Amino acid sequence: MESGFEVPGASRVSALLTRPDEARWLYVVAHGAGAGMRHPFMERVAEALAGKGIATFRYQFPYMEQGKKRPDRPAVATATVRAAVQAVREAAPGLPLIAGGKSFGGRMTSTAQAEEPLPGVRGLAFLGFPLHPPGRPGVQRAAHLDNVRIPMLFLQGTRDTFADLDLLRPVCDGLSPPATLRTVEGGDHSFKVLKRSGRTEADVMEELAGAIADWTAKL
Repeated sequence: MESGFEVPGASRVSALLTRPDEARWLYVVAHGAGAGMRHPFMERVAEALAGKGIATFRYQFPYMEQGKKRPDRPAVATATVRAAVQAVREAAPGLPLIAGGKSFGGRMTSTAQAEEPLPGVRGLAFLGFPLHPPGRPGVQRAAHLDNVRIPMLFLQGTRDTFADLDLLRPVCDGLSPPATLRTVEGGDHSFKVLKRSGRTEADVMEELAGAIADWTAKL
């Protein structure tokens, strides 16, 4: 179901609610920096999660809605995350919420949560957390995670150049509560695996959706 909501101080943005009949959870999921909510990756994640009884609420950041390439300033992005959570609470009352997203979208969600808890959100799930730019390893982008006091799930490919796992693992272990890190063998930042792995895109989507479903079952 397509809808939209207003972002305070910005503009109206589009959103898509995918809700299976027996939904148990709802994932408020933001897109990455370079592709919007209708990107095939986002579509396939929503489909795979629906098969696990998890609804999704995908939405656009204002810059993507306006066809711009440069991502919004963090203040606008976090306001969008907060407005999305409010919109979905009104559209699907009663379903417990998790939030997060792909790369930039996930980081902006955790930034919003660190600034002020998102109402009704019980956990954050990241589809490729961008810990650092490729070739520039560091953990500065994770500093705000110390202010997040709800469970977090990090889904990362082992070939992800945006997150050195030797840096991400101690970050996850040092959080309170400790975060859960699940790796996708051979996956890059978009969770694409090499052909020689013998695994298909559908296999990877099933793994991602299964990891999120298993994690939510313990929240």
